Amino acid sequence: MKLSDYDYHLPQQLIAQRPLPQRDRSRLMVLHRATGSVEHRQFKQILEYLRRGDCLVINETKVLPARLLGQKKGSGGRVEVFLTRQMEADTWQALVRPGRRMPVGTVILFGQGELKCEVLQRTADGSRVVRFAKEGNIDTELQRLGQVPLPPYIHREPEPEDKIKYQTVYARIPGAVAAPTAGFHFSSSLLEKLQVKGVEIVPVLLHVGVGTFRPVTAQNPEEHKIEPEYYRISEEAAEKINQVRKEGGRIIAVGTTTVRALESNAVSTGPNYYGLRSGSGWTEKFIYPPYQFKLLDALVTNFHLPRSTLLMLVSAFVGRKLILKTYQEAIRKKYRFLSFGDAMLIV
Repeated sequence: MKLSDYDYHLPQQLIAQRPLPQRDRSRLMVLHRATGSVEHRQFKQILEYLRRGDCLVINETKVLPARLLGQKKGSGGRVEVFLTRQMEADTWQALVRPGRRMPVGTVILFGQGELKCEVLQRTADGSRVVRFAKEGNIDTELQRLGQVPLPPYIHREPEPEDKIKYQTVYARIPGAVAAPTAGFHFSSSLLEKLQVKGVEIVPVLLHVGVGTFRPVTAQNPEEHKIEPEYYRISEEAAEKINQVRKEGGRIIAVGTTTVRALESNAVSTGPNYYGLRSGSGWTEKFIYPPYQFKLLDALVTNFHLPRSTLLMLVSAFVGRKLILKTYQEAIRKKYRFLSFGDAMLIV
């Protein structure tokens, strides 16, 4: 397995910079794994492919406004702090720019100084551990002063509407620093129609971190490590998913983060049969070919970057040659790629 095996040319003009006004009006490419055939639809037509007794599994994480712009106390120099992982109630791991000027002990002020943090430690990978002052409600100030941490391939500054658009409609539990973007295409009305049709909608949780999106640099991707991300599967979710499987329904994951949460807690319950157990923890699960999926029958996903862990996961589900061939079809048809782009249903 080589990193170059997962490369393709992505025209910059196909990288969506903004979401569509209506979530469920994005395009939908339907890929049939068994035959390799492709259909070109609109996302709201996903109703035609899901049936009574199926289970749609969603990730209910909510993106934090994790990008903070502030000033260095004393010099007043401009500082950007990108919170990447919460360690304690007031302590975070963060990326800080300019990093060379942020030694341990540096105090950074945000707003008019009503929120501030101190650099406690420099980590091995060059990030920082920062602790916020405990005066006032830290979460409230983060919501007020923080910006949505848009991915680096979005070449514009965050806008006020991004705090809504860069979330799924079912986002509920704050903790992610990047969105589970496959869920962007579901509107509340579309979810209601799926439930009326008899599709079970079950939430799990995985707080998406920067590790999911870090580029793979190792020429042998098996050497790549994904940073730990917190996940949780409730007893109710595990029971519903296991019941759907027993009754012959399909498990359809919305997004690669949902897949990783499910596969992290799959448990063997018999010869060649797996169930889902409840529980929580930190997962570093990296899925790449060849991989035997334990719980996944179908997948809703976006179109991913070349050489990314996300493309490797989808390749494990579909097959590398077929997914790259399908991506070339998407490029020819001018689908919109990445976070704010169009969707793919793999059945």
